[in-house]
This record gives sequence, C-alpha cells and structure tokens, in this order.
Amino acid sequence: MRAHRFSIVLVLFAVSGLSGLIYESIWTHYLKLFLGHAAHAQTLVLAIFMGGMALGSALASRWAGRWRDPMVAYASIEALIGVIALAFHPLFVTTTDVLLGRVLPRVPAGVAVDAVKWTAAAALILPQCVLLGMTFPLMTGGVLRRFGARPGRSIALLYFTNSLGAAAGVLLSGFVLVPAAGLPGTIAIAGFLNLAVAVSVWFVARLDPTVAPVAAPEAATSGRDHALPALLAVAALTGATSFMYEIGWIRMLSLVLGTSTHAFELMLSAFILGLALGGLWIQRRIDGAASPVRLLGWVQVAMGLSALATLPVYGLTFPLMRWIVESAPRTDGGYALFNLSSNGIALLVMLPATVCAGMTLPLVTYVLLARGHGERAVGAVYASNTAGAIAGVVFAIQVGMPVLGLKGLVTLGAALDAALGLALLVPAARAVPRRFAAAAGACVLAVAATLLFVHLDPYRMASGVYRLGRIIDPSQTRVLYHRDGKTATASVIAEVDGRVLIKTNGKADAAINMAPGGEAEPDEATMVLLGALPHAVRPGARTAACIGFGSGLTTHVLLGSPSLESLDTIEIEPRMIEAARFFLPRVARAFDDPRSQLHVDDAKTFFSSRQRTYDIIVSEPSNPWVSGVGGLFSEEFYRHVRRHLAPGGVLVQWIQLYEIDPGLVASILKALDGSFADWTAFAPSDFDLVVLASADGAVAPLAPGIFGVPELAAELRRVRILGPQDLELRRVGDRRSWARLLRSYPTPPNSDYHPVLAEAAPRARFLQATAVALVQAARFPLPALEVLSGAVPGWSETRVTPSPHFTPSRRADAATVLQHALRDGALGRGAWRLPEDLLASSQELLGWATRCGPLPGQSAQDVALAMFPALTSAEATLAWRTIVESPCAMALAPHDRLWLELLRAVAAREGGAAHAAASVLLGDPGRLSPPQARYALAAGMLGALGEGDREAAHRLWERHAAVGEGDDLLLRWLVAESAARDGVAGARRPLSPRGPPRAERRGVAGARGRARRAPRGAC
Repeated sequence: MRAHRFSIVLVLFAVSGLSGLIYESIWTHYLKLFLGHAAHAQTLVLAIFMGGMALGSALASRWAGRWRDPMVAYASIEALIGVIALAFHPLFVTTTDVLLGRVLPRVPAGVAVDAVKWTAAAALILPQCVLLGMTFPLMTGGVLRRFGARPGRSIALLYFTNSLGAAAGVLLSGFVLVPAAGLPGTIAIAGFLNLAVAVSVWFVARLDPTVAPVAAPEAATSGRDHALPALLAVAALTGATSFMYEIGWIRMLSLVLGTSTHAFELMLSAFILGLALGGLWIQRRIDGAASPVRLLGWVQVAMGLSALATLPVYGLTFPLMRWIVESAPRTDGGYALFNLSSNGIALLVMLPATVCAGMTLPLVTYVLLARGHGERAVGAVYASNTAGAIAGVVFAIQVGMPVLGLKGLVTLGAALDAALGLALLVPAARAVPRRFAAAAGACVLAVAATLLFVHLDPYRMASGVYRLGRIIDPSQTRVLYHRDGKTATASVIAEVDGRVLIKTNGKADAAINMAPGGEAEPDEATMVLLGALPHAVRPGARTAACIGFGSGLTTHVLLGSPSLESLDTIEIEPRMIEAARFFLPRVARAFDDPRSQLHVDDAKTFFSSRQRTYDIIVSEPSNPWVSGVGGLFSEEFYRHVRRHLAPGGVLVQWIQLYEIDPGLVASILKALDGSFADWTAFAPSDFDLVVLASADGAVAPLAPGIFGVPELAAELRRVRILGPQDLELRRVGDRRSWARLLRSYPTPPNSDYHPVLAEAAPRARFLQATAVALVQAARFPLPALEVLSGAVPGWSETRVTPSPHFTPSRRADAATVLQHALRDGALGRGAWRLPEDLLASSQELLGWATRCGPLPGQSAQDVALAMFPALTSAEATLAWRTIVESPCAMALAPHDRLWLELLRAVAAREGGAAHAAASVLLGDPGRLSPPQARYALAAGMLGALGEGDREAAHRLWERHAAVGEGDDLLLRWLVAESAARDGVAGARRPLSPRGPPRAERRGVAGARGRARRAPRGAC
C-alpha cells in the first residue's frame, strides 16, 4: 500500500514539474513583451526565475525542522501558486499599461527606465518563483519522512519524475496549449493543475500519520562538517556548467534545427529529458554505492568528456538534417516527422552529458543526507545548484558567447566539469593511482585535442540547412564573417557571382549584388522601396526610425532625402552591425552620415524609453517563424508604434510572402488594421509586400517628386523603377479592396497574448507555403484591383520598365508589345521580348485574323490575359478591335463570337456585358475548357461587382461553383466580395487558396502611383 502511495506521489510531482515549466515558458513570453528581446532582458528573465527558485530552496532549507508535515506545506504552496497563476494575466496587463502609459513617460531615459522595468518584472514573477523553489525541498522532506528506507532512490526518483514532467510541460505548452488557449489560457490551465495537485497531495498526506523529521547530529548542524561547503560548491559549479552547455548547445543546434519557437522547445525538452534520465539511472545505484563521492567524481569526469564530444558530433548533424529535409514530405505528417527528427538530433548531441548532469544533484544530496545533515540538505543543495545556474547563464550570455564563441564556451564548461571530477577523485588516487592518472590524462588530452583539432565549420553553420536541406559549397562561396553574438550568430557570405548575403543563425536576411554593374537582387528592390516609398507619401519628412539594420541599405536609402534631419536605426544584435560593414560602400550613408544614429536595443524598449515621435517608422523584421519576431507583427506592437508617429506620420511594414500562407498574412494585416486608419500594399518583387499605413487619415498618393531627388532616383533606377507607372504597377491592394478578403480567413489577428504567427508560421515554413497569389491576383488574369479598389490608371499610354524579379512588370512590357502587334496586324521588332508560349499564341491569333477558320480560343485567351490587366481600358479596347471587328470574327459560330464578346467586355471594363456573356457561356460548360470556364466565372463575377450588383455575382458563383473548385485566391476574393451583401450568407463552397510552392527566399518592397476614381460599372 505504501509503495502504491509513493507511486501516486511521484505522478503528482511529475504534474507539478509539468506546470512549473509551463510557467517558466509563459512568463518568459510575457516578460519579453515588456522588457524586449535584448540579451540583458533574456538574462534578467532567467535570473529572476532561478534566483527566486534559489531563494525558495534556501528558505525551505532554513525552515526544514519547523515543518510539522512538509507534504501538507507542499500542498499549501502548490495551491497558492495556482491561485496566483489565475490572477497573473490581468495583473500583468494592468501593471504594464500603467507603466508604459503613465510611469515611464515621466522617468528620465536610460538607466532609470531600465531600473523601473526590471523592478516591475521582478515583482510580477518573483513571489511565484520563490514558492516554486520551495516545492522540491518540501516534497522531498515529506517523502523522506514517509518513504525513507532508501533515501537515495527516493530523491533520484523525485528528481526524475519532476524533470520528466518538466520535459513534457515544454512540449505540451508550445505545441498544444498556447495554440489552443493563448498565453492567458495556458497559464490558467497550469494554475488549475497546481490546484489539483495541491488537493491530491493533501489527501495522500492525510492517509499517513505525521512523522518527525530525521534528526541531524550535532556535528552536522553546528557547521563543523567541512565537507558541507565543498559539496555545496560542487552543486553550484555543476549548475553553472550545465547552463553554459544549455545555452551553447541551443545556439549550436539553432543553426541546424532552426530558430523557431518550436525548435527551441524541442531543444529545451531534450535537455530536461536528459536530466530526468540521469535521475532514473542513478536511482538503482545510489543507495548501494561504496563511495558516493567517488561516484560523483567519475560522473563529473564523464560529463566533461561527453560535453567535449558534442563538438565533433555536432558536425555530423548538418548532413543528417539535410537528409531529413530532403526526405520528409511537405505535408502535416512530414512536419511531425521533421519535429520528431529535430528532437532526435537534439538528444543525439545533448543526451550523454545531460544524463550525467541529472545524476549530480541526487548524488550530492544523498551524500549530505548520509553525513547527517537531514532535510536541510535538500534545500541547500537545490539552492546552491540554482545559484550556480544563474551565474552560468549570466556568464554564457554576456561574456562566454560573444568573447569565447560556441566552441570556447562549451570547452570551458567541459574543462571545469572534468577538473571538478578529478578534484573529487583525489582522495581515491592513492588506492587506484593508475585509474586516476588515466582519467586525468584523458581529460587533458580531450581538452587539448578539442582546442587544436576540432573546428566548427562556418560554411555549414551559415547554411541554414533546416530550410532547404542545402549546405554551402566552399568552392562557390566564401565566408567573409562569422561571429557569435549575445542574441544570434551573424554571418556574411560572398558568392562567385558577386552576390553577398548577411545571415542570422544561418537564415539569410538581406542580399546585395556587390559586383560592378551587376543586376540588383530582389532584396535590393525591397530595401530600396522600404526607404524610398515613405518619402513619396510624406514629402519633407524630418524624423525617421528604422527597426532592424540588416544590410544597412534601407537606412542608407532613407537618408537619401535631404529633408531628413535624423534617423534612429534600432538593431538588437551588435554583430549584425559589424557584419553589415562588408556591404560598404553600397550602404555608406548608414555608417557615415551624421544624421544616422545606430542603437543596439530592442524596438519596444527603445520606443518606450524615449519620448520621441517620428514622421516615418520603417519596420523590417525577419520572417515571422523566427522566435520572437512574431511580436513585431502583433496588435499590441502596432498600437505601441502608433503612439510614436507624429501627426501625418506613416508606418512602413515589410511582410514576407514566402514561407507563410495567405491566412497568416491576413492575421498580420488584421492586427495592423486595428490601429491604423488606412493602408496600402505594394509588391517590390513576386514574394514580398510593403505596407504603408497611416494612423490619422488616408494614405497620401505617391508624389513623383522622389524621382527628382538624385540619391533616391539613383537607387530606384538600380531596381528598374524609373517613374510613377513603375510604382503604380507594384500597388497590389489596400484597406478598401482587401477588407472582405481578409475577413474570409478565420485566422484571428496576431496578438502578443494569442501568438498566431509564432505557433503556425514554423509549419508554413516547413510546408514551403507561399502567399504570392496576393501579388498575382491583383492584376492577373483580370484587372481585379482596378475594379475592386475603384481606381484606374491616370495616364493614357502605358510605359513600364520590365524587372527580372517582378512578373507583373514583364507582363506589362509584353502587353505593350502585343498592343502594337494587334493594332499593326503583325509582330514588330519588339516581339523578341515576348515569352515563347505567348509569342506562339499571338502568331496563331494574328494568323487566324487573316486566314479565318475555327477560332483558336486558347490563344485568344492567352493574349487577352497578357494584355488587358496591364493596359488602360482605352488601349486594350483599341488593340482588341482588330480581332473583334475582323471579317473572320463576323463569320464565327455564336459560341465563339460570344467568347470574343466576353474578352472585348473585359478589355473595355464593361461589367454588365462581361457578366451577361459569362452567364451564357457557363450555361453550356461542356464547350469550355477548364481554364476558359474558370476565366469566364471570374470575369462574370468581377463584371457584376463592377456594376455594384453583389447578388448577381453571388448567384453566378452559386450556379457554377464546381467550375471554381480548388485553390484560387482570385475566386476567393470575388466570393468574399459577392457574399458581403446583406441577405447573402456566404459561398456554398468556400475556397482555401494556398498558392504554388516556392523553394527559396526573394526580395521585398512596393509602391503606388497616381489614380482617379473609376466610373460605376467598370469591369
């Protein structure tokens, strides 16, 4: 019966460990929202958590003899933790709102602001941390009083079950609870678990009579045992080295497994699981050990050697991850396999050393119990170990990582463990001198061999193998820079064609072609437009801020305006600023212009601590799947940024369209929409959006004056943007035209407390999802944006500059060639610019116009799709008249004439005619090919919407929805518009477009030109 009760206690303690790691994870999320993600903030969060744990353990140790029943006290502590957890979210929100809105604006910027924020952060979680620190000593004391026949085994099993629960808590929190319940729901669930544990433990405690504590001999309690401080020092040092390993391994594995929140959770769970297995292994051996101190010494030596072995093993993980990425299918099942494999790789690296680490605490505690220190030993050892862990964290983040690098940090920790183990073995050296000499020699040789012969390959580490399964080829690439910073590892690589990339933890954040006369990279278009567009909507802007430095090109372009008086650029990692110098002289103004001020800080912290407003704020964070970045796309962040915009100010937001799906983009835009009165989206390349948002009115039209500023004009010219038409072509949506489309996605707005991006974006990255259809649907295969936004081009002749990285520009260029060909009746000298398939279609259509015969329907559709969205209605109508009014057209059968009429109506933007023709054509769908049927359906719906008749558009969809089955964002957009009318419930077959997969990252940015209101009835 007692064994059965002990098993119940172990299960309950596992649940306690599970809830404890949920707290650590969720508190870190909360406090980073307030403190930011800078290295000192991360250090502070860990220091508060572990400092509170150490204090709680020390208090439990000091009061050990006063507890009448430690298990009942434990139940009371668990209940109190649960109650506080239920109140944490409203307390956090109220506290931070008061501090940000009322207190910090009255505090001088600098150290005083940090002191206020850190004090508040400590006050928010320190009481719970102290209580959590008391739980292990109290539970151990209660177990030893009731089940103390084999104290070593009991301590080891408690350590095992609590750690096992903690490992499960990390995964449960990250993969299940936060996605389902958000941060408030997750911490509330943890609180209810604590309350359930408290009640259960109280009932178990009542089943056994209260027993007195194990008495400690006078020699032990009077402090004359000289082994006590030495063993507590051992516990502290092992805590320090363990966290040095943890931080070093997590940074190392981030370059293999990725830097998403889920990747971090998998690594952390692997680390804790190793600690748990160490406790499980030692529990059968600890009570029968002839010399526990000697065993502890051998464990320390084994831990040091195992830690050193992680460095050569690490090199093998890159080809292993490449094989996993290449082999795993891009499905949900493949994503599960990828995560399991990532956890396996983390275990491969961490497990041997962490198993050893998991033995140390039970062994030290057992030794002190055996020496008569009683229950006080449990809390004392736990407090010392936790205090050592704090020192290890501070040293690793603030000193070890930036000064020693990954290899140096792990090697130092291993050398300390090995030296500690040898020191513990010294008393036994006389009995077994050969063993001791062999161990000492092995340690010295292992450390020396690691320092001399083990090299962490910067080419592999900079590859980002977790994304596409590729490892950099040294014959084609040079690593110019590779340094470990406090928050990230920064790299710069140069390819043989002149392309230079800056990377964060192996993930490319910017690329510039540095070869003289080389073609601009897509990223250059993004960064150029991020810097130039705000000057077009806010001419004369005097102050600006840029969140994220990257290559420095955005900062450089922003400073191209002579009206700008100051620019604050905020970068969290100083190594990135160092690395960006490899882009000089391309980004010279970022470093040399006296108006440029570079700040190493977190964006939220920077804005909170400085009472400044800006005419322009540019936000160019990394991809949302990167851990911590999702907070720069949240409702709370946009509300915060809006407070720092001057009247008439504009926010410029980069949103990547690769490694994300349309629903997640909708989540970002919904979050932004809640804080800004108007916004407009531009596409500098096929794979990126740049959103201009205004807080207090409509986004102003783009002023062409930027083309008269030499510095800005030169940057725009490099990325093939020569005039207002090139900018207008890149406008792909706005608040008005995308409102209903965004609402069609059930994804909620991304929030700090319900982090949609952090949870879902890693999956989208693995699936290689893309939202590029948002760029395509605006202008292809119909002029949808022109109709749905109510604006038409403000010029009579289309003249655009083709760009190799922006498909609509090449289509528009082809449209001008086709326009002249149809008007002249023959393909002229510019026909070589047409793609081969379009050239063949145009030749077939022009040949038919002179020879007659059956209408080449597909060729006619190909030419129409290429022409009509890019040309003005007058240009398209005039060009198409050659086909429609030809003698051959007059001789066509009614069905073919009706098809030409549909195309003519689209060209002329005659919505009613397009709807009527499409309705008749779709009545006999057997005569249409699937592409023709889908085009007719979209054209008919768009025509009805252009007439303002949403019911007619919706009826057309209801009748012919089968034609539009599949992933098609344009049809989803039209269905959302048609279903918006009162009395129309929605689409019978809603669409879920995802767009085609994409292999690699490209570019950023966007633009918009002059426009005028479209007449009612336009198609």
